[in-house]
Amino acid sequence: MAKVTFDEEYCKGCGLCVSVCPKKILEISKTKSNDKGYFVAQMTDQSQCIACAFCATMCPDCVIKVEK
Repeated sequence: MAKVTFDEEYCKGCGLCVSVCPKKILEISKTKSNDKGYFVAQMTDQSQCIACAFCATMCPDCVIKVEK
């Protein structure tokens, strides 16, 4: 099973990862923010992830790590 992790302290909440996810299981949190005040990206259903790594490839700040 795939595992996706986010280095939330560096996430700017730009939403690029959300826009490229083919399974539509990423979102920008409405409640969780980092120390800089950005609402961070998060996974809604880890079990649906296919480990395509589109999100990690698209992230301009390299905060997403995908493991199979």
